[in-house]
Amino acid sequence: MSGLLNGIRVVELASWTYVPCGGAALADWGADVIKVEDTKGGDPCRYLVVGGLDPATAPVRANFMMELGNHGKRSIGIDIKTESGREILGKLLASADVFLTNWLPGTLERAGLTIDKLREYNPGLIIARGSGQGSRGPDKDRGGFDASAYMARAGVAYALSPTDIEYPVTQGPAFGDLQGGITLAGGIAAALFHRERTGHAPLVDSSLLAQGMWAIAPDLAAADYYGVDRLPAGPAGTALNPAVNRYRTRDGRWVQLMFLQTDRYWRGFCERIGRPDLGTDERFVPLANLVANQEAATAELRRTFAERDLEQWKKILADEPGVWSVLASPQEVLEDPQVTANGYLMSVTDDAGKTYRTVSAPVQFDETPAPPTRSPEHGEHTETILLELGLQWDDIIAAKDAGAVL
Repeated sequence: MSGLLNGIRVVELASWTYVPCGGAALADWGADVIKVEDTKGGDPCRYLVVGGLDPATAPVRANFMMELGNHGKRSIGIDIKTESGREILGKLLASADVFLTNWLPGTLERAGLTIDKLREYNPGLIIARGSGQGSRGPDKDRGGFDASAYMARAGVAYALSPTDIEYPVTQGPAFGDLQGGITLAGGIAAALFHRERTGHAPLVDSSLLAQGMWAIAPDLAAADYYGVDRLPAGPAGTALNPAVNRYRTRDGRWVQLMFLQTDRYWRGFCERIGRPDLGTDERFVPLANLVANQEAATAELRRTFAERDLEQWKKILADEPGVWSVLASPQEVLEDPQVTANGYLMSVTDDAGKTYRTVSAPVQFDETPAPPTRSPEHGEHTETILLELGLQWDDIIAAKDAGAVL
């Protein structure tokens, strides 16, 4: 049942990563997502170089930034500045269930794609907009990426940065985009459900600013309720409760403890790690004492974890009933048997026969992973889609000659 949205057509007029990630999730769930790109270079994400990782030097013929946000889609190249290009887009919208875009309100208006015009094309069209700062307010036409609107403006970087570090925390590629994209996809699914029940096609809006605020909602609530800018926390590397902290092993790896019911697990954990003395030490029992003496407890646990390598600790903690985990590297995540068992990665083969993996949307139905799909080449499906819209070959050739389509 990975194809719950089979029969749903999404027309996506979006670039970069945030909103396209929402389209990729819809494609994973079975929707026919048609990515509208210009006739020149297409989505600029096709040429994005991240951290010096030039796609031209990759061992597989795939741009990982394009794959994560565009797998499973079809691409059509249209110049919507031309009259025939706008006509083709209108036909495409008339055939669609959803119009998905990250174009800003002013840009949409200049392109003749106002809400009223879109409704003329298709009264039942669900219009879904993803933006940096939201569709209303003084900055509605101001662009935004996740590092600016999500990490910076929404307060995420501030909330995650310990006070005793020189520079605020930063993010990896598409960190806020991917979270925002899946949220937007969920909103579209809710809108489709509502339309099915009532006939009304709602306008769907989300933004990176809203997503960032959702991510640090506890911090924002504390700021409002208590008038503080930071939740109580110790220096970097510490925690108010030593049983929910990270500890370095002898070989430089890290183990995350997450014993929220500390009194339930503390004594058995201490016995398991060869420190039964800590489990009965009145400084650390009950939890109130452990928190009050967190510096001493943290120092003891640091020394203990530093005595063994990670592999030894994994064996020692294998039967630990309290929650804990290794801080895994991305390469380790790729080989995690739990990831494999749940089908969280799809394996795709490039045109040279080499296999690469892409992360699927993080929601499955009836325990069925999404089928493996790659991202489309620029304008790869232009002719196929035009034929589906009822254009004849003479019309398609004329549109190509006029530069209206790729």
